[in-house]
Amino acid sequence: MNSDALQKVRVLFVCLGNICRSPTAEGVFRERVKQAGLDSRIEIDSAGTGDWHIGRAPDKRAQKFAARAGYDISDLRARQVSGQDFSRFDYVLAMDGQNLADLQQMQPAGWQGSLALFLGFHPELDVREVPDPYTGDEQAFIEVVELIERGADALLEDIRKKLG
Repeated sequence: MNSDALQKVRVLFVCLGNICRSPTAEGVFRERVKQAGLDSRIEIDSAGTGDWHIGRAPDKRAQKFAARAGYDISDLRARQVSGQDFSRFDYVLAMDGQNLADLQQMQPAGWQGSLALFLGFHPELDVREVPDPYTGDEQAFIEVVELIERGADALLEDIRKKLG
């Protein structure tokens, strides 16, 4: 954790292009944190390991199904994760194993944060990865929102314990 961990915890969600899963996770988690009254203590962002969507809004389908569930992600813009993110964030959370492996290659020696699969914070889930809905149908996007909601609740509980 960073040196001012008692004041602020910083969370970065990472997927491949930063247009479906990670911005949805950012939007869902931002709302959960706001509802918990912790928005002044938790900073949230998202990024992608790939660079082809930099500057773009989330996929229209991701926006649509996030909005149906009560989350506005339309103002988010894709960016690529960088090595500097490890000095900024306490939690760097990958949506799947391939992105986790890519992030492990970037992780600086001695970094003290948590690099993990996002759904790893929810021990009762029988899945560990948030599937990429990009080439799927509408149901794929609905399922992603539902999985992320469950993961966000578990992550928030973990952070609450650390905040005291």
